[in-house]
Amino acid sequence: MKKLLSIFALVATLGLGLAANTYAEEAAPAAEAAAVVAPAADAAVPAEAAAAPAPTPNKGDTAWMLISTVLVTLMVIPGLALFYGGLVRQKNMLSVLMQTFMIFSLMAVLWVIYGYSVAFTGGSPYFGGLAKVFLAGITPDSMAATFSKGVVIPELVFVAFQLTFAAITPALIIGAFAERMKFSAILAFMVLWFTFAYLPMAHMVWYWDGPDAITDAASLETVVANAGWLWAKGALDFAGGTVVHINAGVAGLVGAIMVGKRIGYGKESMTPHSLTLTMVGAALLWVGWFGFNAGSNLEANGYAALALVNTMITTGAATLSWAFSEWLLKGKPSMLGAASGAVAGLVAITPACGFVGPMGAIIIGLLVSPICYFFVAKVKYCLGYDDALDVFGVHAVGGIFGALATGVFVNPALGGMGVYDYVANAVGEYNFAAQMTAQAYAVGTAIVVSAVVSVIAFKLVDMVIGLRVSEESEREGLDTTEHGERAYHA
Repeated sequence: MKKLLSIFALVATLGLGLAANTYAEEAAPAAEAAAVVAPAADAAVPAEAAAAPAPTPNKGDTAWMLISTVLVTLMVIPGLALFYGGLVRQKNMLSVLMQTFMIFSLMAVLWVIYGYSVAFTGGSPYFGGLAKVFLAGITPDSMAATFSKGVVIPELVFVAFQLTFAAITPALIIGAFAERMKFSAILAFMVLWFTFAYLPMAHMVWYWDGPDAITDAASLETVVANAGWLWAKGALDFAGGTVVHINAGVAGLVGAIMVGKRIGYGKESMTPHSLTLTMVGAALLWVGWFGFNAGSNLEANGYAALALVNTMITTGAATLSWAFSEWLLKGKPSMLGAASGAVAGLVAITPACGFVGPMGAIIIGLLVSPICYFFVAKVKYCLGYDDALDVFGVHAVGGIFGALATGVFVNPALGGMGVYDYVANAVGEYNFAAQMTAQAYAVGTAIVVSAVVSVIAFKLVDMVIGLRVSEESEREGLDTTEHGERAYHA
């Protein structure tokens, strides 16, 4: 427990200490709280527009969102599965594939039963309601808001797109405790964590009534009052830096510590069994991430193109900076390092991709890899936790950096897009202290929510099922002991 507390203190220093002397204001002003962050599916229609014809979805927007949904699915199965699978030892390859495959399937079902309703309907600032459990009332004619007034997409498309986010986030966690946790315990933990960590964070960061509900200052106040807590604070998270990456990374750290180190960790060789598959997985992640980031714009327009370009160049810059960091410090650049850098870049640009300009995106990519590399190569070993596939060092650390960098590079003076004011229908005035305060709130909330929920969930599962396989099963490999199969027979 002392080790866990010391690591959280280190994370807090990274995530919140960077802005301690500059966060002078409590929260973003109301106009900035109307920032383009994410739509609510049940966006309100202002009274004066009630008689106007209902907006109809554009087929191009709809088609782009359908494609983006498929691309994010590609990120998980097979992308993440192969990326993680190649990094473990041969005797555990199928266990990682099975965990990823089953978590995606489980989250898909839970999402339509209650997850979508809890995340994207009104309720409290922290947790949505149950008005749309089992997708009640949602038909092919139901519409969801986007970021533009008068522009909508079919709600079922929005449901499916957000389903893929809800599915990949828990799947990211398994890399931290790979090769030693019971399959049944993993599934039980994921149900608890999805319900009490992912859904509240998605609601707090992304839920609002939509742009059509904002016509004047009074209506803005109503929207802010109804919105998720962090959205109302003015936090910017375009595609999931807090909701997905910090959230999952912190859960992974808790899991790595509570499950314990792998047998032989630090004494026996635990090198990846197939960097070829890891490279293939990383490439699929990179391609699928265009749907993840550019799809989060919800419209096929210039901002989707900006998010796509930023995703491309940040990832390239991060790949280069990780490889050159290794080259400088170890004498040789590695394929594993290049793949890790690519993922770090993808993580860091996720919250920023629709808010920053291309030059800001390159800077984010160049800086994130050395930071993540330091955590992966130094901090992990100094603190002694066994994060098998560096979920915390890449996703949590990269997500923290990306979330804070978003607040800096959204500044129009630095090439950013600024924060949109839906009352004035124009970009509002940038306030560094207020925006960074909002970003710090989001980072701190993600760390605390995920850590607390994860500790409780792991403890409950340990009491009921037990977290870890036996020593004999771990030595033999989870492929045969948990699933009765082998990845390879040659």
